[in-house]
Amino acid sequence: MARGVRRETARGRPAGLTGQGPDPIIVRTGGGNPMLELHHNNMSVCSAKVRLVLREKDVAPAEHHYDLRKGDQFAPAYMALNPMGVVPTLVHHGSPFFESTLICEYLDEAFPRPRLRPADPAERTTMRRWASLPDRGLHAACGAVSSALAFRYQFLALTPEDLAANLAQTPDPERRERKRMCIELGMDWPPAAAAVRFYDSVLRQMDTALAAGGPWLAGDAYSLADSGLTPYVVRLDHLNLSWMWDNRPALAAWYEAVQARPNFAGLADYVEPAYLEVMDARAAELRPKVEAALAG
Repeated sequence: MARGVRRETARGRPAGLTGQGPDPIIVRTGGGNPMLELHHNNMSVCSAKVRLVLREKDVAPAEHHYDLRKGDQFAPAYMALNPMGVVPTLVHHGSPFFESTLICEYLDEAFPRPRLRPADPAERTTMRRWASLPDRGLHAACGAVSSALAFRYQFLALTPEDLAANLAQTPDPERRERKRMCIELGMDWPPAAAAVRFYDSVLRQMDTALAAGGPWLAGDAYSLADSGLTPYVVRLDHLNLSWMWDNRPALAAWYEAVQARPNFAGLADYVEPAYLEVMDARAAELRPKVEAALAG
């Protein structure tokens, strides 16, 4: 299955969503569950983690889509909901929840069928170890690699004034400086090369574990470990880096298996072709820099 995409979406909008004009919010057709709302972005890996769990549970929330490039997530109304200014945010019975790993655990408790956390304590601990990887460096690595190889070019196309205004919207000074440096230097920014190596170490761990135990990361059943890491492997695929598992057959088989699951629609149906074009634009040109980072 090619590049984590199941079907084309019209005019770059996620399939099954509606919304026109300048309004940054797109609500899922049919409205979803009015007591459950998901504030998200179509291409956000953290949002995709949550949507995979929702689809696995067959739970349809009302959806609100935010354009992160336009800074919709920094609008006062959203900042009042989530002071960190990040997506996703889940609202259930009026209570907001953020941090995607915690949201996924919450959903598994609030909607317990099918169970996505192993009953066995040892397997459940293994699941949590995998599921926590994004919070222990993988998400930061994903952001650095994605920006260095693709998204920085969107920002470099802005006028200096618009770029400065966009950077100023990021409230955390450390995040703002990392973003600025990655935009300026791309793969020549040392943390970007380090992020490629970190990503590769995760792929190596996954392949080793799957070869030894499989077919899923935490045992015989699909779990929050698999749904939690799927978007990060898909992002590499979208960045034309699937060659990183050419010699990792257990990981390759796992990736085919997650794409074949019905809940993968929670990611694939939201892929925006315009973003794939951005990721394709310089893939061949930048591959030597990725290979150099891996060798470094």
